[in-house]
Amino acid sequence: MSGENLTRDEARLRAELLSVDGYEVALDLRSAVGDDPAGDGDGPRTFRSLTTIRFRCARPGASSFADLLAPSVTAVTLNGESLDPARVFDGSRIALEGLAAENVLVVDAQCAYSRTGEGLHRFVDPEDGEVYLYTHYEPADARRVFADFEQPDLKAPYRFTVTAPEGWQVWSNSAGERGADGVWDFAETLPISTYITAVVAGPYHHETDVYRRTAEDGTVREIPLGAMCRKSLARHFDADDIFLVTKQGLDFFHDRFDFPYPFGKYDQAFVPEYNIGAMENPGCVTFNEDFVFRGKVTQASYERRANVILHEMAHMWFGDLVTMVWWDDLWLKESFADFMGSYAMVGATRFDNGWITFANNRKAWAYRADQLPSTHPVTADIRDLEDAKLNFDGITYAKGASVLKQLVAYAGEDAFLEGARRYFKRHAYGNTRLGDLLSVLEETSGRDMTAWARSWLQTAGVNTLTPELRGDERGRITELAVVQGGEELRPHRVAVGLYRHEGEALVRYARAEVDITGGRTVIGELAGADLPALVLVNDEDLTYCKIRFDAGSLATLRTALGDLRDPLARALAWSALWNLTRDALLPARDFIDLVLRFAGRETDIGVLQTLHAWADSALVHYVAPEWREEGGRLLAEGALAELRAAEPGSQHQLTWARFLAARASSAADLRLLEGLLDGSEKIDGLDVDQELRWALLLPLVARGAAGEDAVAAELARDDTASGKRHQTRLLAARPSAAVKDQAWAAVVESDALSNALVGAVISGFAQPGQRELLAPYTEKYFAAVERVWEERSIQIGMDVVEGLFPVFQGESALAAADGWLAAHENAAPALRRIVLERRDDLARALRGRRRDAEAAAGAAGAAAAEAAGAAVDG
Repeated sequence: MSGENLTRDEARLRAELLSVDGYEVALDLRSAVGDDPAGDGDGPRTFRSLTTIRFRCARPGASSFADLLAPSVTAVTLNGESLDPARVFDGSRIALEGLAAENVLVVDAQCAYSRTGEGLHRFVDPEDGEVYLYTHYEPADARRVFADFEQPDLKAPYRFTVTAPEGWQVWSNSAGERGADGVWDFAETLPISTYITAVVAGPYHHETDVYRRTAEDGTVREIPLGAMCRKSLARHFDADDIFLVTKQGLDFFHDRFDFPYPFGKYDQAFVPEYNIGAMENPGCVTFNEDFVFRGKVTQASYERRANVILHEMAHMWFGDLVTMVWWDDLWLKESFADFMGSYAMVGATRFDNGWITFANNRKAWAYRADQLPSTHPVTADIRDLEDAKLNFDGITYAKGASVLKQLVAYAGEDAFLEGARRYFKRHAYGNTRLGDLLSVLEETSGRDMTAWARSWLQTAGVNTLTPELRGDERGRITELAVVQGGEELRPHRVAVGLYRHEGEALVRYARAEVDITGGRTVIGELAGADLPALVLVNDEDLTYCKIRFDAGSLATLRTALGDLRDPLARALAWSALWNLTRDALLPARDFIDLVLRFAGRETDIGVLQTLHAWADSALVHYVAPEWREEGGRLLAEGALAELRAAEPGSQHQLTWARFLAARASSAADLRLLEGLLDGSEKIDGLDVDQELRWALLLPLVARGAAGEDAVAAELARDDTASGKRHQTRLLAARPSAAVKDQAWAAVVESDALSNALVGAVISGFAQPGQRELLAPYTEKYFAAVERVWEERSIQIGMDVVEGLFPVFQGESALAAADGWLAAHENAAPALRRIVLERRDDLARALRGRRRDAEAAAGAAGAAAAEAAGAAVDG
């Protein structure tokens, strides 16, 4: 991996020296089909890439380099002079010496199709044998497809020409037409960065529509819309809903941004084996095809898809039109897109509860990331491309989005949007830094953005906000204050809500919106109000913080959390309780008890799914080991009770069925799952479709109640790409030492599997109920990770190093991690970061287990003392 890295200093020097006038890229993709790998011997399957780059040099006579990752280079020509590829190409860079003021570089190379999702990915559909291609480049993998200057600030227009197999269609960023002999010519793009260029090619199922908007002067603007997926998924493809959300988003952003969508057409391709959720290539957005739903899913899945569609659309302005200079300011696109995805979803679509999902789900990702030893400011210090790859994290996305939500409350919505409009018009097709955005926001809000940015964007860590409540004998508040904790005390704009019981409901009866500054802030507006049953700091989720509770409020939640009528307030309470659990302040079994008592009353399906994930994590990682079996039994019993009580055919019923499958362990549980699979058991309204069948089969296989024959029979029912992934995961989940050895070898010792199958093997291998089987792999893990990091692509390296860390083990694994970190101080910083993060997860889990055990011991001691006292009294 090291030879492929590019440092920030190298990129800065190259940008000072070079400016790019344009690219002409010709790709011949006919080698994608057929048995001939078009490579040498056992080498990778390759395609021809012919690139012409026209660029200028500020200091004639200087030297620089172009980027290319390719098995071989046939020819290199610079300003008409043929260069020896063996001399100028080292496998990742092409040396350029003696540059002129104006230059033309031509590179003829054999580039490799990818099986890792990086570069030009090639996928063969097992259902019908069709071949599909798509590109994914962020942050720096366009160089796997064509020679380039791989950094975001060297923008240029592109003109692509693609020769494709007969019967294929091809898409790129701009409109294209098929000419003679399968050659597709695409119009020149506007100036964009390398990482958002795109090619999608294959026999995709393709649907079209048109977005129309009438301007104030009566002119009609039309944007051609396209949506595509593999042919074998066409029967599941709901393009109409995708187009609906797309049109709603375009209307919304046109109204708010006052800058028409600039990139012509708007295609959205749902592609196989995608490493991420989606990518904002202008005019040709790519999505993970998991958003094409093969079975029944809940409304939360449709909401998630809508959010991603709108997130990528926001990037057309934040990221594509105006792009960061370097990856330090990645937040200038990702934080904005993450915020705008929820903002537009609530403002323009049927998913008007999007801020609840944001508070309960996205922020949980941010809180975890911001408490890791690798935490960093929203504006990060990105030294090189490996750093950049790892900084697509919860801080850059979800914390940054939370900070922007705070900014909207701080500066005002109108001022924020007017700042965005000026930002687009002032920097269109250019590159920016933090100061460029702050300057327009200062203009529009009248606020000092420098101090705000210093607190919120340039420091790391999360604050805690805790209420302090005093009252008098009349039941009135004499003082309510908010205490702020954390190394960096920040300004917070918050709403503080007071709640009391009215009948069977817990409702808000008083509210104050105030600025929290310093270590302690008195909320004078609420003095004299009736004493509450619950004080909710950060009501309405205006700021980014972890909220705590006073003793009375926590007692109220323990007995009446389900009585909270406002769904956002309820989601915020759940999130706070989960943070208390992760921080070892609330015993994990207490959190599980809250889930068992109140999750069945949760109306928001996305929150319910999050509660299931948190309860599962509490059981697997945070409860004392001696209570784990009992806790699992209680969760399974609770899930079955809720499943049987749920409305037949409802999304709640489906959600509880999936949770039961995840927690099933007893013989009775497993017999029920077997019966649901073979039809001997029925639950009224529950449709056991193919995706649910795989979910029901996994615990049977992982616990040895079903074997390879059952998996093979299920694959025969579902011999598709998704079925193959499920099969791979289940086979690796079998409780056998030999199976674990095979799975380990498949991902650690071999690179034969594609990225999707690597992920499936890791998921199957790492079963939390198989701790003893996995224990021997702790030593093997630390012996292998550095070699894996050096030999594999960064995406696969991340998947293996993160996914196989022994997080289910105990103190011995923590000691092994500490030993490896001490002995490998000079390992790649990105590798050390991943190991350090996973080590921190394990250390946090061990603290939680100790807290849970201590609380149980204390409760048992108190019960024994009470019993003894009762005996004495008797």
